[in-house]
Amino acid sequence: MLNYAVDPALVKTLLAPMVPAGTELDQFEGKAYVSLVGFRFLRTRVRGLWIPFHSDFDEVNLRFYVKRPGIGPRRGVVFVREIVPRYAIAKVARSVYHENYIALPMSHQVIEPTSEHGRVQAEYRWRYQGQWNRLRVESVGRPALAPAGSLDQFITEHYWGYARQPDGGSLEYEVAHEPWRVWTATQASFHGNTHSDYPAALYGPQLAKVLSAEPDSAFLAEGSAVTVYSGNPLG
Repeated sequence: MLNYAVDPALVKTLLAPMVPAGTELDQFEGKAYVSLVGFRFLRTRVRGLWIPFHSDFDEVNLRFYVKRPGIGPRRGVVFVREIVPRYAIAKVARSVYHENYIALPMSHQVIEPTSEHGRVQAEYRWRYQGQWNRLRVESVGRPALAPAGSLDQFITEHYWGYARQPDGGSLEYEVAHEPWRVWTATQASFHGNTHSDYPAALYGPQLAKVLSAEPDSAFLAEGSAVTVYSGNPLG
Protein backbone atom coordinates (compact mmCIF):
# COMPACT_ATOMS: atom_id res chain seq x y z
CA MET A 1 0.00 0.00 0.00
CA LEU A 2 1.58 3.26 -1.23
CA ASN A 3 -0.08 6.29 0.34
CA TYR A 4 0.05 9.83 -1.02
CA ALA A 5 -1.07 13.00 0.73
CA VAL A 6 -3.03 15.23 -1.63
CA ASP A 7 -2.12 18.89 -1.86
CA PRO A 8 -4.86 20.75 0.10
CA ALA A 9 -5.26 23.10 -2.86
CA LEU A 10 -6.34 20.13 -4.99
CA VAL A 11 -8.75 18.47 -2.57
CA LYS A 12 -11.82 20.49 -3.55
CA THR A 13 -11.23 20.19 -7.29
CA LEU A 14 -9.74 16.68 -7.38
CA LEU A 15 -11.33 14.49 -4.68
CA ALA A 16 -14.48 16.35 -3.61
CA PRO A 17 -16.28 15.81 -6.97
CA MET A 18 -15.75 12.02 -6.60
CA VAL A 19 -17.19 11.77 -3.06
CA PRO A 20 -20.38 9.65 -3.20
CA ALA A 21 -23.68 11.13 -2.03
CA GLY A 22 -24.27 10.65 1.70
CA THR A 23 -20.57 10.62 2.57
CA GLU A 24 -17.83 13.16 3.16
CA LEU A 25 -14.09 13.11 2.71
CA ASP A 26 -12.20 11.41 5.56
CA GLN A 27 -8.84 12.90 6.49
CA PHE A 28 -5.92 12.03 8.76
CA GLU A 29 -4.49 14.93 10.77
CA GLY A 30 -6.03 17.36 8.31
CA LYS A 31 -4.69 15.62 5.18
CA ALA A 32 -6.57 13.68 2.52
CA TYR A 33 -4.85 10.57 1.14
CA VAL A 34 -5.03 8.40 -1.94
CA SER A 35 -3.55 4.90 -1.88
CA LEU A 36 -2.23 2.68 -4.66
CA VAL A 37 -2.80 -0.88 -3.47
CA GLY A 38 -1.80 -4.25 -4.89
CA PHE A 39 -3.03 -7.53 -3.41
CA ARG A 40 -4.11 -11.12 -4.07
CA PHE A 41 -7.62 -12.52 -3.87
CA LEU A 42 -7.27 -16.16 -2.78
CA ARG A 43 -9.93 -18.91 -2.55
CA THR A 44 -12.62 -16.44 -3.57
CA ARG A 45 -16.27 -17.43 -3.42
CA VAL A 46 -19.27 -15.56 -4.83
CA ARG A 47 -22.35 -16.22 -2.68
CA GLY A 48 -20.58 -19.32 -1.40
CA LEU A 49 -19.81 -20.68 -4.87
CA TRP A 50 -16.35 -21.34 -6.27
CA ILE A 51 -16.00 -20.24 -9.90
CA PRO A 52 -13.32 -22.17 -11.84
CA PHE A 53 -10.27 -20.09 -12.88
CA HIS A 54 -11.64 -17.03 -11.05
CA SER A 55 -10.90 -17.80 -7.39
CA ASP A 56 -7.25 -16.64 -7.23
CA PHE A 57 -6.31 -13.38 -8.95
CA ASP A 58 -4.43 -10.11 -8.56
CA GLU A 59 -5.87 -6.64 -8.16
CA VAL A 60 -4.34 -3.17 -8.16
CA ASN A 61 -6.57 -0.29 -7.17
CA LEU A 62 -6.38 3.43 -6.54
CA ARG A 63 -8.58 4.54 -3.64
CA PHE A 64 -9.33 7.43 -1.32
CA TYR A 65 -11.14 7.63 2.01
CA VAL A 66 -14.58 8.83 3.07
CA LYS A 67 -16.90 8.52 6.03
CA ARG A 68 -20.65 8.42 6.46
CA PRO A 69 -21.41 10.84 9.29
CA GLY A 70 -23.93 10.16 12.02
CA ILE A 71 -23.55 6.36 12.19
CA GLY A 72 -20.40 5.78 14.19
CA PRO A 73 -19.31 7.27 11.74
CA ARG A 74 -18.88 4.57 9.13
CA ARG A 75 -15.46 4.96 7.55
CA GLY A 76 -14.95 3.64 4.06
CA VAL A 77 -13.10 3.73 0.77
CA VAL A 78 -13.96 4.93 -2.72
CA PHE A 79 -12.22 3.27 -5.64
CA VAL A 80 -11.03 5.51 -8.45
CA ARG A 81 -9.89 2.60 -10.62
CA GLU A 82 -9.53 -1.15 -10.09
CA ILE A 83 -7.39 -3.37 -12.31
CA VAL A 84 -7.89 -7.16 -12.46
CA PRO A 85 -6.61 -9.75 -14.95
CA ARG A 86 -9.92 -11.30 -16.03
CA TYR A 87 -12.70 -9.68 -18.03
CA ALA A 88 -15.49 -11.61 -16.27
CA ILE A 89 -14.41 -10.28 -12.85
CA ALA A 90 -14.36 -6.71 -14.12
CA LYS A 91 -17.75 -7.08 -15.80
CA VAL A 92 -19.45 -8.51 -12.69
CA ALA A 93 -18.00 -5.77 -10.45
CA ARG A 94 -19.12 -3.06 -12.86
CA SER A 95 -22.60 -4.60 -13.13
CA VAL A 96 -23.22 -5.31 -9.43
CA TYR A 97 -21.45 -2.42 -7.70
CA HIS A 98 -20.89 0.03 -10.58
CA GLU A 99 -17.22 0.11 -9.62
CA ASN A 100 -14.66 1.36 -12.13
CA TYR A 101 -12.99 -1.96 -13.02
CA ILE A 102 -10.79 -2.68 -16.03
CA ALA A 103 -9.21 -5.98 -17.13
CA LEU A 104 -5.51 -5.92 -18.07
CA PRO A 105 -2.71 -8.52 -18.25
CA MET A 106 -1.21 -8.85 -14.77
CA SER A 107 1.42 -10.78 -12.83
CA HIS A 108 2.86 -10.76 -9.32
CA GLN A 109 5.75 -11.93 -7.17
CA VAL A 110 5.49 -12.38 -3.40
CA ILE A 111 8.54 -13.36 -1.32
CA GLU A 112 7.69 -14.37 2.24
CA PRO A 113 10.26 -14.18 5.06
CA THR A 114 12.18 -17.38 5.81
CA SER A 115 13.24 -16.21 9.28
CA GLU A 116 12.20 -13.74 11.96
CA HIS A 117 14.43 -11.06 10.44
CA GLY A 118 14.03 -12.14 6.83
CA ARG A 119 13.01 -10.07 3.84
CA VAL A 120 9.40 -9.84 2.69
CA GLN A 121 8.51 -8.42 -0.71
CA ALA A 122 5.45 -7.98 -2.89
CA GLU A 123 5.41 -6.80 -6.48
CA TYR A 124 2.42 -6.38 -8.80
CA ARG A 125 2.71 -5.73 -12.52
CA TRP A 126 0.14 -4.82 -15.15
CA ARG A 127 0.42 -4.06 -18.86
CA TYR A 128 -1.21 -0.98 -20.30
CA GLN A 129 -0.68 0.63 -23.70
CA GLY A 130 1.89 -2.07 -24.46
CA GLN A 131 4.08 -1.31 -21.42
CA TRP A 132 4.48 -3.08 -18.09
CA ASN A 133 4.01 -1.05 -14.91
CA ARG A 134 5.14 -2.04 -11.45
CA LEU A 135 4.12 -1.50 -7.83
CA ARG A 136 6.71 -2.85 -5.40
CA VAL A 137 7.17 -2.82 -1.60
CA GLU A 138 9.93 -4.49 0.43
CA SER A 139 10.45 -4.86 4.18
CA VAL A 140 12.12 -7.05 6.80
CA GLY A 141 11.23 -8.59 10.15
CA ARG A 142 7.81 -9.50 11.48
CA PRO A 143 4.49 -7.70 11.03
CA ALA A 144 2.63 -6.03 13.89
CA LEU A 145 -0.73 -4.38 14.42
CA ALA A 146 -0.66 -0.74 13.38
CA PRO A 147 -0.25 1.58 16.40
CA ALA A 148 -3.47 3.20 17.60
CA GLY A 149 -3.94 6.61 16.04
CA SER A 150 -1.31 6.02 13.36
CA LEU A 151 -1.58 6.67 9.62
CA ASP A 152 -1.20 2.92 9.01
CA GLN A 153 -4.25 2.26 11.18
CA PHE A 154 -6.20 4.99 9.39
CA ILE A 155 -5.40 3.46 6.01
CA THR A 156 -6.15 -0.17 6.90
CA GLU A 157 -9.20 0.21 9.14
CA HIS A 158 -11.86 1.46 6.76
CA TYR A 159 -14.50 -1.26 6.79
CA TRP A 160 -17.03 0.06 4.28
CA GLY A 161 -17.08 0.62 0.54
CA TYR A 162 -18.96 3.41 -1.22
CA ALA A 163 -19.64 3.67 -4.93
CA ARG A 164 -21.40 6.37 -6.92
CA GLN A 165 -24.35 5.06 -8.90
CA PRO A 166 -25.62 6.09 -12.35
CA ASP A 167 -28.77 7.63 -10.82
CA GLY A 168 -26.71 9.99 -8.65
CA GLY A 169 -27.10 7.98 -5.46
CA SER A 170 -24.57 5.80 -3.70
CA LEU A 171 -24.11 2.15 -2.85
CA GLU A 172 -22.83 1.24 0.62
CA TYR A 173 -21.40 -2.20 1.38
CA GLU A 174 -19.59 -3.64 4.36
CA VAL A 175 -16.10 -5.13 4.06
CA ALA A 176 -15.43 -7.24 7.17
CA HIS A 177 -12.01 -8.49 8.23
CA GLU A 178 -9.86 -8.65 11.34
CA PRO A 179 -7.31 -5.84 11.85
CA TRP A 180 -4.30 -6.47 9.64
CA ARG A 181 -0.74 -6.74 10.83
CA VAL A 182 1.66 -4.63 8.79
CA TRP A 183 5.32 -4.26 7.92
CA THR A 184 6.65 -0.72 7.44
CA ALA A 185 8.34 -0.56 4.06
CA THR A 186 12.11 -0.28 3.74
CA GLN A 187 11.70 0.29 -0.01
CA ALA A 188 8.65 1.23 -2.07
CA SER A 189 8.17 2.29 -5.66
CA PHE A 190 5.65 2.74 -8.43
CA HIS A 191 6.91 2.75 -12.01
CA GLY A 192 4.44 3.72 -14.70
CA ASN A 193 4.75 4.90 -18.27
CA THR A 194 5.35 8.50 -17.31
CA HIS A 195 6.71 9.22 -20.78
CA SER A 196 3.27 8.56 -22.32
CA ASP A 197 -0.34 9.35 -21.41
CA TYR A 198 -0.13 6.76 -18.62
CA PRO A 199 -1.08 6.98 -15.78
CA ALA A 200 -3.15 10.00 -16.83
CA ALA A 201 -5.25 7.82 -19.13
CA LEU A 202 -6.24 5.60 -16.19
CA TYR A 203 -6.46 8.12 -13.37
CA GLY A 204 -6.69 11.56 -14.94
CA PRO A 205 -3.86 14.12 -15.17
CA GLN A 206 -4.17 15.52 -11.65
CA LEU A 207 -4.09 12.15 -9.90
CA ALA A 208 -1.28 11.07 -12.23
CA LYS A 209 0.73 14.02 -10.94
CA VAL A 210 0.08 12.90 -7.34
CA LEU A 211 1.34 9.40 -8.16
CA SER A 212 4.48 10.72 -9.84
CA ALA A 213 5.80 11.89 -6.44
CA GLU A 214 7.35 9.74 -3.73
CA PRO A 215 4.70 8.19 -1.45
CA ASP A 216 4.29 9.78 1.97
CA SER A 217 4.09 6.31 3.53
CA ALA A 218 4.21 2.70 2.39
CA PHE A 219 3.69 -0.65 4.05
CA LEU A 220 2.82 -4.29 3.49
CA ALA A 221 -0.27 -5.81 5.10
CA GLU A 222 -0.46 -9.47 6.02
CA GLY A 223 -4.08 -9.79 4.94
CA SER A 224 -6.79 -12.10 6.27
CA ALA A 225 -10.13 -13.65 5.43
CA VAL A 226 -12.43 -10.94 4.05
CA THR A 227 -16.20 -10.87 3.56
CA VAL A 228 -17.76 -8.34 1.18
CA TYR A 229 -21.49 -8.00 1.82
CA SER A 230 -24.23 -7.05 -0.61
CA GLY A 231 -24.70 -3.31 -1.01
CA ASN A 232 -27.51 -1.03 0.09
CA PRO A 233 -28.46 2.22 -1.69
CA LEU A 234 -27.91 5.63 -0.12
CA GLY A 235 -29.45 8.92 -1.15
